[in-house]
Amino acid sequence: MDGSLLLERELMNASARHQLLDAATRAQVDWAQVPLSERVKVLEAMVDAFVAMKEDVASEITYQMGRPISQTPWEVGGFEDRARAMLALAPEALSAVRPEPIDGFERWIQREPLGVVLTLAPWNYPYLCAVNALVPALAAGNSVVLKHSSQTPLCAERLQQAADAAGLPHGVFQTLHCSHSAVAQLIGDARVNFVTFTGSVDGGVAVSRAASGRFMGLGLELGGKDPAYVLADADLDHAAPNLVEGAFFNSGQSCCGIERIYVHESRFDEFVERYVAGVLAYKLGNPLDLSTDLGPLVRPSAAAHVRQQTMQAIAKGARALIDSEHFSEADQGAYLAPQVVIDVDHSMEIMREETFGPVVGIMPVSDDAEAVRLMNDSRYGLTASLWTPDLSAAQTIGQRLETGTVFANRCDYLDPYLAWVGVKDSGYGCTLSRVGYEQLTRPKSFHLRRV
Repeated sequence: MDGSLLLERELMNASARHQLLDAATRAQVDWAQVPLSERVKVLEAMVDAFVAMKEDVASEITYQMGRPISQTPWEVGGFEDRARAMLALAPEALSAVRPEPIDGFERWIQREPLGVVLTLAPWNYPYLCAVNALVPALAAGNSVVLKHSSQTPLCAERLQQAADAAGLPHGVFQTLHCSHSAVAQLIGDARVNFVTFTGSVDGGVAVSRAASGRFMGLGLELGGKDPAYVLADADLDHAAPNLVEGAFFNSGQSCCGIERIYVHESRFDEFVERYVAGVLAYKLGNPLDLSTDLGPLVRPSAAAHVRQQTMQAIAKGARALIDSEHFSEADQGAYLAPQVVIDVDHSMEIMREETFGPVVGIMPVSDDAEAVRLMNDSRYGLTASLWTPDLSAAQTIGQRLETGTVFANRCDYLDPYLAWVGVKDSGYGCTLSRVGYEQLTRPKSFHLRRV
């Protein structure tokens, strides 16, 4: 928040990492033999232990990455809801698939754990992103090694405390602090059987390179430039405030946050007026102040990137609608005033490249076809949201969108019962839902003939 040192951790050396993977490999064999009902029971206890730390966990998130303390308890609740949903899904998701019976044969497909799953978690939603793979991987009978962002090391340690308190067998869940080069060595180690990563496109490329030559799966959730389209019949009383929150919650540092908005030209002026009023209602300031709802970005260099992208757009003809002087902490290191820009087009980075900060561009469109063309004019495809009371129209438009999730009248949300997946440079693989369990297991067929 102020650039001062919060904590330091020693990086794990090569010998310790070797021992950690050996322990994970040995523990996984026994863990996979534990009945699913017992694994779920232990993991429920782990969730209980984590939730019991809620107050400390919430303040630690604020200190590590700057989200206002008025909002951080929500992440603990989100972790709990998502974890319990995935555990509830486990019996169905991991059940055997049985084809039509044939006389004289027993046939089925069962789900087998992969082995050791390496989870590389980000700082922006340190628990919500980690839980997507962590809980289902363990429920499926894998062991998990969690390496958290160096920005949020306490988050990994809290999860380890919860696992230990719940009585997970030694080696089934472990955490470590290590360098990027050490992570690459872990990915290349034959004892690691699957890698999940949430982060930047460049980070995803590095993970893919480290796994080159390994016949194992990767789950990559990477960048985003998520669009919204406000149709001519949209309820602006609903759309405007929800899209303000969708763009500016967590200071815009959300994988599926709204970064560009297209509005039917007949509603453009009215929408922009309401939108700006909503942004001006935010309070930027010290995230330890309970009245603050917009904190600093994670580090000054992140704020500098957002400023550069915004200034580039203005230099190309965009118009900024927010006077930064309205926000007393603006333009001080990692503190950055929210911004809304219009007169934008797709020649500007602000409408094409990930911003990951509290800035959004708004553009008028003449019809649905133009909106679809512009929404698809991106190398990213994580989510897209449509704002209209006509759900039939939303479904029709959604079929034409190159994205992993189509929303109508909401945004910036993960439903644990639906697949979470990106297309194009937003990554590949899937978490959450029954489909997410398929990624963390392998099918094994039994074909038994009676004689």
